[in-house]
Order: sequence, then structure tokens, then C-alpha cells
Amino acid sequence: MNSIECKNISKSFIINNEILDVFSNINFKINESQKIAISGRSGAGKSTFLHIMAGLDKPTAGVVEFNEYNFSNIPLSKLSEIRLKNFGFVYQFHHLLDDLTIAENISIPAELNNNFTKNKKDQIVSLMKNLNIYDRKDHLPWKLSGGEKQRVAIARALTNQPKFLFLDEPTGNLDEENASVIQDILINISNDFGVALITATHDNKFIKAFDSIYDLSDSKLNKIK
Repeated sequence: MNSIECKNISKSFIINNEILDVFSNINFKINESQKIAISGRSGAGKSTFLHIMAGLDKPTAGVVEFNEYNFSNIPLSKLSEIRLKNFGFVYQFHHLLDDLTIAENISIPAELNNNFTKNKKDQIVSLMKNLNIYDRKDHLPWKLSGGEKQRVAIARALTNQPKFLFLDEPTGNLDEENASVIQDILINISNDFGVALITATHDNKFIKAFDSIYDLSDSKLNKIK
């Protein structure tokens, strides 16, 4: 079974010649198909923790392992390949490319993976239909609502059929109705396709749907469910 494991990871920054410790000596493991939520106050380091787990940032100390790969000991090209084939990431602010259509935005991971085949194109069409954005496929992002943009970001993250989906406050900028829609979509995706969810969120309603809940505060990660 695929898994991501953090071993004694710490993260700190130097600000104005002072060391700011974000978190220290965290041990954590998630297996494929699990749903794990990470709560905590703003500024506690939830986003930083997700970025480190996804190989988008490096810990100050400790190691992150994906299966037999140690992120600290592999070439950047191999790390990029692992991320592209196994991880999806949905940001709070979606980060769509404004000069590309919705379909083009969603297709980016497949093109980077040299897998933009007829079969992959069909999968992307199916993905857009399932997320109810197919009729917007030729539109530019500025024509979409906030909820639609977030569904596009989810579709893009799922294009390469990842084993792990990282979500950084995915409903943080949405109204209650759109947040509820996004929550249902994500939980259904995990249940139907066995995709692991690792979510940083303040949304108490969303948190209840997860298998396990952790709180990141005072530099420590504590399991509360």
C-alpha cells in the first residue's frame, strides 16, 4: 500500500535575524485511501506542513518518505516525477492560469506527464462532466464563479489520477452553499476512487467527514479523533 511518512520533521524560518519555529519533531503517516483533516489556528503551520508532505517544501530537520523514496535523498527530477504521478494539490486560491481555458488548465498535468492521449482526453471530459463544469470548458477563469474555479482546481489536481490529494483550506473562500458542494465532491471522490485526502481546514462541518483529525498548535501535531 502506498504511504507518506513524516519522521521527526521540524520547520523554522529566520525572520529579522531571529529563528521562528513553526513546528518540531512531528511524526505522521498516511496510507492510500485514508481521509485526514488537520485543524489549528491561522499561522500554526498547516499550509507549511502540507507543502512539506507533498514535496513542495523542505523541512529544516527530519525526513519525508513516499514508499521507499526519501525526499531528502533523491534528485529533484525524481521528486517532480513522484509529485506529478502520485500527488494532487488544491490551493485555497485555486491558482488557475488566466490566459488558458478551463479545459486547458485541467489538462496541464497530463501534458507535463506526456500523457495527453485520446484516453486521457476522454477521462478529462468525464471529470469535467462529473464536476459539472463541462459546459464551461472553453471559458477563461475570470468568467467563472468562486465555486466553479475551485471545481476546476480539483479537476486539475485529479487529472493524473493521484493516490494522495492535498487540500489547503479548499472551502475557505466559498459561501456556505458552494462549500457544501465542494465538500461532498471531495468525500465522494475519496470514497469512489480510494484517493487519500489530507486537508488543512477550519471548517468544522467538513472535518466531521474525515477518518482522523489532528490539531497543529504550539509546534506540535496532536491526534484528536
